[in-house]
Amino acid sequence: MFNRKNHWEGIYQDKDSHEVSWYQKNPLLSLELIRHSQINSDDAIIDVGGGASELVDYLYGLGFRNLAVLDISQNALLSSQRRLGKTALEIEWYESDITEFNAPHLFSLWHDRAVFHFLTDKSDRQKYINILKQTLKSGGVLILAAFEVGGPDKCSGLDVVQYDVEKISAELGGDFKLLDVRSENHITPSSVEQKFMYFHFSYLP
Repeated sequence: MFNRKNHWEGIYQDKDSHEVSWYQKNPLLSLELIRHSQINSDDAIIDVGGGASELVDYLYGLGFRNLAVLDISQNALLSSQRRLGKTALEIEWYESDITEFNAPHLFSLWHDRAVFHFLTDKSDRQKYINILKQTLKSGGVLILAAFEVGGPDKCSGLDVVQYDVEKISAELGGDFKLLDVRSENHITPSSVEQKFMYFHFSYLP
């Protein structure tokens, strides 16, 4: 039986964080959408699946001080903690499968770049959405990036689900209001193009 945690621990054990296909040296589009969200520097932000991502470094550098990172992989989280040094002590770290996450408090912004599209089972997607609704404040912001329709159908040896506006809106349901959509041609460290769509929502239950 496939074990999701073992799969991702193996990825981050075998590869440096700069070698994985989703690595971004500068997460420009995520940062732009977060700035456009007009949240305050003390608002709680969670980066879902951001274990080894450098987004948290940039957000801290911009003055955000209520930051959290969630990842299923301990190896990914340790990579970021080592990189950040003493700054890591000021950040919340959660080692959890997103479909089992129990947040200790609410967040004002939920950022997910390339987690949701790995949930190929409808039941897992519903668990994710239920946890998202339990974790995000009313009036909060969701930034979700996934492979777009016509983009990759696999990543890291796993099948993925591709999304466009209609498909992601149908999955999330009527509590989420679409604010913006952006596309990105991500170039992997091995120079392969991956087409992403970034969906920017407000949560209005």
